[in-house]
Amino acid sequence: MKRLIIGCLGLLTLLAGCAGQGGKGGQDAMSWPLFRGSPKLSGYTTLELPDEVELKWSYKTATRTVSSPIVQSGVTYWCDKKGIIHGVDLTSQEVFRFNMDTNVEATPMIDDSVLYIGRIDGYLTAISLAEQDSLWNFATEGQISASPNVTDFEGKRTVVVGSYDNYLYCVDAETGKERNRFESGYYINGAVSLWKNHVIFGGCDSWLRIVDCVTGVLKDSILLDAYIPASPASFGQYCYVGDYSGNIYEVELSVDEGFVNMRKLVKSDEENGSFVSVPAVDSKQLYALSGDRYLYAVNRIDGEQAWRYLMKGQTGESSPVVCDDKILVCTKTGIVSILNAQNGELLWEYDTGEQILGSPAIIQDHFFILTSRGTLFCFGEKGA
Repeated sequence: MKRLIIGCLGLLTLLAGCAGQGGKGGQDAMSWPLFRGSPKLSGYTTLELPDEVELKWSYKTATRTVSSPIVQSGVTYWCDKKGIIHGVDLTSQEVFRFNMDTNVEATPMIDDSVLYIGRIDGYLTAISLAEQDSLWNFATEGQISASPNVTDFEGKRTVVVGSYDNYLYCVDAETGKERNRFESGYYINGAVSLWKNHVIFGGCDSWLRIVDCVTGVLKDSILLDAYIPASPASFGQYCYVGDYSGNIYEVELSVDEGFVNMRKLVKSDEENGSFVSVPAVDSKQLYALSGDRYLYAVNRIDGEQAWRYLMKGQTGESSPVVCDDKILVCTKTGIVSILNAQNGELLWEYDTGEQILGSPAIIQDHFFILTSRGTLFCFGEKGA
């Protein structure tokens, strides 16, 4: 592995950030350590977006990426398609760079000062942020395009990730040794959603599955109407997932039974587009970005549409985020918007001028957008 240390000041900043993590996974107000912010992939945070927003800075790499940004202790990380992992601090200075010398499409995850990332060559790699060096590599037989997730059972941290070799793997986070695996019968493209030591994931074979991580045994499965392009989101006792034909399903979860009481919260019709991004969920509503260019808000209790907002241009794969009483959403066209979560009123928008495929990352007083050209935009409170 090639590695590059970016000067003494950058290294000190990085080490200070790693030392200041709060608990396992480092989930605090200054961290967004994995895709969608939490292992449930709900895209929900109690952090508030600024009332008046301005662009603080942008950082350009000129190398394409399909990664979403993640944040640990104020440093934003992502990996470009050439396999270079970047880390940029809140002053827009690059303080971390690690070259894996292989193609990468996945979003990384950080847990307890270690960055985990899947690669096109089929390896899951663990990298120490403090040492800026690889700790281990776990080999699968197919490419890994999904972001890994992490859970804690039997006293050990375990990384969970799917591969194109049709297997879901549970790997010891410290040693890189396989704990168990589950054969799905079809390649696994999306990140798994964690729920009570179970993982939930969908596939292009149209099956939604729930697997016990401890045993690697399938708990339950449901065949949906069409293939499932994106990950499910868990919230409370329910999970939510969209299919390509324009349905969004709500499935009640049970430790003993798996899936119970499934219903279509949004039904496909001639007007709906496909759902290729992960829905965002809060205690009252579900928010989903559709291929028909609308952002839909649906009441989780009665299934009624609360509002819809017509986005500018193609929507794409970026997933919305619920930030207290506001929705942060990006389009493939490059528009970043903030809407009122209750009524769908547009509060603010910004045109990056570049295509956006990844999802936003939010920390206290700031949020980050990464474009497919490899430009990181940092937004914050106007005048602060």
